[in-house]
Amino acid sequence: MADSLYILFLNLGGGEVVLILFVILLLFGGKGIPSVAKALGKGIREFKDASDGIKRDIQESTGGITKQINEHVQEVKKEIDKD
Repeated sequence: MADSLYILFLNLGGGEVVLILFVILLLFGGKGIPSVAKALGKGIREFKDASDGIKRDIQESTGGITKQINEHVQEVKKEIDKD
């Protein structure tokens, strides 16, 4: 029963989420929350874009190595099939 109250993100319970929201409301006020949410969303988007760029760079830099390995694997398979 208690497990159903947990939020999957960060394993926070309902009471903890309410407490966090209350603190945010006290710190930023009702009018400041939308600007904080907008800045947070923008930050998350920039982080996601940067991580996608890093993934793409890694895939591009290892592309030649992967191709060479696949060619060697195919050669070995051909040699095994000959026997």
